[in-house]
Amino acid sequence: MHSEKQAPVKYYVGIDVGSASVRAALVDEFGTVVAHADQPIQIWEPQPDHYEQSSADIWAACCSVTKKVVCGVDASWIRGVGFDATCSLVVVDKQFQPLAVNCEGQNYRNVIMWMDHRAVSQIERINATQHRVLSYVGGVMSVEMQPPKLLWIKENLHESCWDKAGHFFDLPDFLSWKATGVTARSLCTVVCKWTYTSDGGWDDSFWKMIGLEDLVKDKYEKIGNHVLSPGEPVGKGLTPEAAKDLGLPEGIAVAASLIDAHAGGLGVIGADVKGYNLPCENQPITSRVAMICGTSSCHMGVSETPIFVPGVWGPYFSAMVPGLWLNEGGQSATGKLIDHVIRGHVAFPELQSKAATSAHSIYTYLNSHLDVIKKSLPVGFLTVDLHVWPDFHGNRSPLTDLTLKGMVVGLTLSRGLDELALIYLATIQAIALGTRHILETMQAAGHHINTLFLCGGLSKNPLFVQMHADITGKPVVLSKEVESVLVGAAILGACASGDFASIQVCSA
Repeated sequence: MHSEKQAPVKYYVGIDVGSASVRAALVDEFGTVVAHADQPIQIWEPQPDHYEQSSADIWAACCSVTKKVVCGVDASWIRGVGFDATCSLVVVDKQFQPLAVNCEGQNYRNVIMWMDHRAVSQIERINATQHRVLSYVGGVMSVEMQPPKLLWIKENLHESCWDKAGHFFDLPDFLSWKATGVTARSLCTVVCKWTYTSDGGWDDSFWKMIGLEDLVKDKYEKIGNHVLSPGEPVGKGLTPEAAKDLGLPEGIAVAASLIDAHAGGLGVIGADVKGYNLPCENQPITSRVAMICGTSSCHMGVSETPIFVPGVWGPYFSAMVPGLWLNEGGQSATGKLIDHVIRGHVAFPELQSKAATSAHSIYTYLNSHLDVIKKSLPVGFLTVDLHVWPDFHGNRSPLTDLTLKGMVVGLTLSRGLDELALIYLATIQAIALGTRHILETMQAAGHHINTLFLCGGLSKNPLFVQMHADITGKPVVLSKEVESVLVGAAILGACASGDFASIQVCSA
């Protein structure tokens, strides 16, 4: 716990709110995770394509896991806190109390999740405007962004929610407000999901054109008129109440936040790869793409000048790495899709039983089973007659078509474990082919990408990693520190503390 000179080590807390769980890590000044904890959070699906959460449930989980990771550590050594979270929409009233985002009026369900697709008609109307801000989201806005969700609330919950709302937060910004009492927004969230631009701010004409002129009239108070760069300190740090909740001292620096995928990108894209003979060695960071793969996947590529990629979000200036433009490709369902395919198969109970008997996860067991049945050919050839189209939840990039559905071609009457293993493999291959499609589209637009950097839960699955290397034809780099998203969040806290001059210095 001490250096050779016995000087106190500086620590930073990274808190990551994913789709299904909250995680926290205590990270030292050298970038090593010394403690981490996680806790599930609840998801409600009241009807198809409606996904909701509770901000109170999420904050309670943040407090629980943070107390666990700092237990037994001298509080004076903890210097900063950073949050990242999914880009979900949090709604509170003028007294900052939760407001229902559902027709049932259940106020505790006040979060519309990122993967919620309720605003289909709203996004069609927004995209039909062809407003100039859409050029910064690949030409077509996603139903997963915030303007269509806001318009849905106004049109469907006008009296119960829209009229009563005091603030609409992106979830990462809700967490920094909860910690500090300051309603400042992160440049990352408002640029990537709300149409804010780094040079021009909010565009009044866009909000008026789509029917949300109310936001302009209140000078954007409800969605943020104070914007900070990621890693910049928020207010005076932890409030007394938040400090008690989190088990940390009052006044510890709190950083302007990041979206979870962007925190993962920050945690890996600047990694030192000297000595591995990789094509990105001695090349600028723009030769790399960070792929954050969990419930969904995000593909983060940076450039020195803006590159407009059809069907790929961005270019966003300074949204992840200060001073660089970001393009963000993505797949709306990857981990969720793999899980869906496995659990929906008739042989799933057999898989569960055999995996439990062997004391392995179901994924480790499936990978081993594929090695057994592959015979002499490489495992990838097992699916020569079985193909999956993976857009079960629509296509985010580069086709930008939320109406697309999934498809499986080549099914037989087989119902056993072999068939389950094959459809599992074909699904992973389909996801990798989707990544290849995104990379090829980015390269055709002007990116020069030669290496993939993977992080997130799926990066721990060797079959997932190998298929991405085989299908994209690019080497894949995995971080020595597997919790890259948590490291990215902790980097924010380190930057806010003043111990490091910039995010680049923190992440080097």
